[in-house]
Parts: sequence; C-alpha cells; structure tokens
Amino acid sequence: MSSTTTQQGPQETRVFNPPEAFVAQATVSGMDGYNALCAEAEADYEGFWARLANEHLSWQTPFTRTLNEDDAPFYKWFEGGKLNVSYNCLDRNLTNGNADKTAIIFEADDGKSVNVSYTELHEKVCKFANGLKSRGIKKGDRVIIYMSMSVEGVAAMQACARIGATHSVVFGGFSAKSLQERIIDAGAVAVITADEQLRGGKQLPLKAIVDEALALGGCDTIKDVIVYQRTGGNVGFTEGRDIWLHDLVADQSADCEPEWVDAEHPLFILYTSGSTGTPKGVQHSSGGYLLWAALTMKWSFDIKPGDVYWCTADIGWVTGHSYIAYGPTAVGATQVIFEGVPTYPNAGRFWDTVAKHKVSIFYTAPTAIRSLIKASDVDPKVHPKNYDLSSLRLLGTVGEPINPEAWMWYYTQVGGERCPIVDTFWQTETGGHMITPLPGVTPMVPGSCTLPLPGIMAAIVDEAGVDVPNGQGGILVVKRPWPSMIRTIWNNPDRFKTSYFPDELGGKMYLAGDGAIRNKDTGYFTITGRIDDVLNVSGHRMGTMEIESALVANPLVAEAAVVGRPDDTTGESICAFVVLKQARPTGDDAKKLALELRNWVGKEIGPIAKPKEIRFGDNLPKTRSGKIMRRLLRVLAKGETITQDVSTLENPAILEQLKEAS
Repeated sequence: MSSTTTQQGPQETRVFNPPEAFVAQATVSGMDGYNALCAEAEADYEGFWARLANEHLSWQTPFTRTLNEDDAPFYKWFEGGKLNVSYNCLDRNLTNGNADKTAIIFEADDGKSVNVSYTELHEKVCKFANGLKSRGIKKGDRVIIYMSMSVEGVAAMQACARIGATHSVVFGGFSAKSLQERIIDAGAVAVITADEQLRGGKQLPLKAIVDEALALGGCDTIKDVIVYQRTGGNVGFTEGRDIWLHDLVADQSADCEPEWVDAEHPLFILYTSGSTGTPKGVQHSSGGYLLWAALTMKWSFDIKPGDVYWCTADIGWVTGHSYIAYGPTAVGATQVIFEGVPTYPNAGRFWDTVAKHKVSIFYTAPTAIRSLIKASDVDPKVHPKNYDLSSLRLLGTVGEPINPEAWMWYYTQVGGERCPIVDTFWQTETGGHMITPLPGVTPMVPGSCTLPLPGIMAAIVDEAGVDVPNGQGGILVVKRPWPSMIRTIWNNPDRFKTSYFPDELGGKMYLAGDGAIRNKDTGYFTITGRIDDVLNVSGHRMGTMEIESALVANPLVAEAAVVGRPDDTTGESICAFVVLKQARPTGDDAKKLALELRNWVGKEIGPIAKPKEIRFGDNLPKTRSGKIMRRLLRVLAKGETITQDVSTLENPAILEQLKEAS
C-alpha cells in the first residue's frame, strides 16, 4: 500500500491530477481560478457573498445588508431581501429555455422509468401548493413529509416552500415513535405520506406507521394527513383528517403565486441524532441555504446543461435536500431520482441505471461503494466492467470519509481512471459542501477531502481554539459564518450555542465535531473521525477512521467499524467489527484470522493501533440509509445490554452475532 503513517496521522502518497480536458471546461478552472475566488473572499468577505447572491438567485426584493453579526452566533444573511425558493427552482426554468427540458428521470424500484419536464414539475408543485392552501396550511406552518423517494416527495417539499410553510422530512425508515417525537417537537399541522413504499421488490408501510405515530398521542396539532397512492395497498382512513393526494389536487389551478419570504425564513427543519439521544431539529434558512446549494452544484459538480446527474441519497437526509430537491432544480439540471436499493434485482443495479440513463455525474456513499466491491467479488457478473459506464465524467462521495482502497476501486473500476472524484465533507448543519476537491482544480489524494471551498474559513485548532500546525491533529472548526449554515436548533437555542459555538472556542467559531489533520506539504484536510470517535490508547490519540481504513485495505476485508471501550491498562482499547469478502469464520479459524488482521494493522499504522479484539459478522448494524450505528457497537464492545431503540436498523438480528469475540 502506498501510504505511511506517522504519529501526526496518515500520509497518503498517491496523487491523481484532474484530466486536462476536464480542467479546460470546468466552471472553476485550475488552481489560479480557485485561488482568485479565495482571495476575493479574503479581501472583501461580505462583498464576495453579496456578489454571488445577486448573480445566482432571483430576488423579489433586493437585500440591504449582507451579514448581520450583532447577535452572534445567531447570524443573519441577506437582510431586507425577499425571495421564494420554489420560484428560484422552477419558475426561472420556464423562461430560460428549460421549460421542456427533463427535470427528473424517475427510476422506479421495478425498473420502469418516467421523465418529468420542468413545465410538468412546475404544474405538479403548483397544484400541490394550492391543495395545501385549500386545507388551511399557510406561511409559517410546519409540515412533516414522511415519504420514500419519488417525484411526489420532491413536489411536496417544493410545494411547502412555495407557500412559505416550513417542511420537516422524516426518513421513511424511521419508526412510529421517532415520527411522533418529530411531529411534537415541530408542532406540525399536517403529515404528507404515501400508502406504502416500494424497496427491493417489497411493499413497506408508511401510512400505517403514521397512524401508529398519531395514536401514540401528543400530536394534537395535526389536522391533515395527505396520502400519495403509490402501491394501492389497503390502508386505514380517518374521515375528515385523511385525504388522497390525487383528490386534493384534482381541481386545483396549475398556477400558484409564490409566497415571497424573508431570506431568513425557515425553509426546513431536519432532525439529526444527538449524542444525548434526543433528536436535534436543525433549522435552515431560505436565501443563504439555496445560494450554497446552487453554487456547490456549479462548483463541486461542475454541472453543465447536457449533464445527467444522479445523487443516490434519500430525501429524508440533508443530501436529498441540497442535492436532489433544491440544488439540481435551482441550476436547471436533469437528474435521476431512484426509488430502489442498490442490490435489487442484483448488485449491478447502480451500474445498469448509469448505463440506461447515460448518467454523467454520480454521487453516492462510501458504504454503498464498499458493499458493491464485496458484491462484485462474490459475483463477477455485477462488476462495473460489465456495464457501459462511458457516459460518466465525474464521481462523488458523501456521508463519511472514504477509505483509500475503496476510493481507488471507485476511481479505477467505476470511473475508468478518467473521472475526478469529489470526496465531499459537509454536514446536516452546514447545508452544503464545505471541504472537497474541485474537479477542475484539485490534485486528488485518496481518502482526503483536500481543500475548503472558496469563502469557507476552515481551520484545525486545539481544545482552547488555538490553531495547530499542519501535520498535527486537532478539532475542525469554521472561523467565519457562511450563508448556508444552521440558524438554530428548533425550540432549543441554548443547545445550539453549546453544541456548535461553545464558549471554550470563543462562542463565534463553528465546531464541526470532527477531528482532522492537514498535510504538512499540501495543506490538504483529512477527516479523522468524530471527536467522540477519537481513541486515546496509552496516551496516543487515534481516529477510528484511520484504523478502519487500514483494516479495509486488507484484501480479505470488505468493511470494518472500530470503536473504543474502557480498558484498565491502556485507558481505552480498540474493538473492531469486521465483515469479510468471504464466509464468516468461526472457532480457531476466526482466532487465526483475527491475529492476522491485528498484525496487519500493526504493520499499516503501528503496534499501538492493533485492535485488542476483532469480531466478525456477516454485516454491520446499519440504518436503512446505510449509516453504521456505531453507538450500538460501543455498547456491544463494552459487553452491555442494548436498551436503545433499534427499530431504525435494517438488520437488527446482526447484533446477536456481533456479541461474540474472536
């Protein structure tokens, strides 16, 4: 492996330059282009953002103040300005030559596809918005959206934005209890859902879970439940409260005047899991959020009029907000919206869909990539080389750091060594990409998100907020506010301040909650894991991501998750949960392989990084969106009984298997 590790962190030596042809046509072209934007932001920060906001958004009333820092950290952007997010995403495309352009290619679970033009999407959203108004839903109301991936899901979000209602999308895999908690916290007046969702050839309930959530009590603010008929499945109906979407929009006008709102008007609330277990309602604005979604579509994805773009995320996550519902429509892109799962009807589904729709920009999660590496090792017929992926020109990753070996597979086997990879670091709270290679600018290093985007003042500091030198790990912060940042935690401004702008860092510096390190020579950022995922073994601080990357670099390993557990001798010891590319070993075979992997990690990183314990599983505990539930692994590592809710897990049975140590 072409990487070495020092006490200062991993040093990956492989470098891949963007193709010259790509650089020549890129929106941000070459390091000179990048440096010019950064210099503009440094010289006149407010002027930089004001220029971009005026160039990339349509304002009904111009803003009079770019940034208000008087009540930091409750920053306000583009004060005095009024706009409408749906207008910017849809109406503009009816007059700029995109009216007949395909906005959405809907790829259904069963493989059937439907194209929806911008004119058709505008009409669908307007009828939906008028239907919401007919039920008394208005500006400032909160609406819960509990739907699977669909054109109707995006239309629901845009319809809320059009009338000034604040939406909160809840992932369709969450339990009734999780849904109830979010309804209560948001004080929602309506729920938009579907009868059922289709995933992997199965019909899964949505409306029944909504009914169960409302039956739990405390949801008295809900007046309406609007139901999209996806499968025709048999569902219960409550007279006066429930209405079919097709009945709601049947007689509505295809025109709906947008509600012009202040730039700071809450566009959406999106709940994330907190370290306390209580969901945090991350609140985003309208103007600043949309500006960054549009800009990063142009900068990070280099979106062009002829591109077919595909983000495989779900609208229940922030990626589905910024890079499905809002970013692509704000720039008039054609995008694929995918209902299914990457392994149905087989693990070649992603590659088949890329070939079918001539996808040119593909954006997915490292978890998905690693699972497809494993699948193609088991069944060579689903290897990317068996599909025509020649339409691809740009690849991206999102959700977590990608380990170098998965990056290399993605680069060589999917992109054919011709497609730049944008390894995007960002969070629900940031609203959009923060640190990422720009595809026409940045020499790429596997596993590194490289450099901050222009205008993002990222830094690495110690616990006192003092900058640390390159090559030394620390805490990732952003020193200046930026337009798409979280505005507050819904109903909990104190938690917002203590979580993201702690007094220990001066109260004005955004705390990302991640550890990071910058390369001594290039200044490139590498995310080393959550701060609470930094292990302290015998006084040595190590990010779990570093150890996971070392394990996955072993040719036998498909996936790994590392957690710490208390140790009387070393303070913390390392426990690794490993999924192999072959059958799970047991007995002496497991012990022998565990020893081999410990020695492998010792060789890759150093003896201090050897896992004290390795447990093998057929897979790892994941949510239905593919996120590894590391908090459950920490409980298992300690030998404690799991008492947390596991209803959001796709595979709860795996927990029993992972109790066994090798």
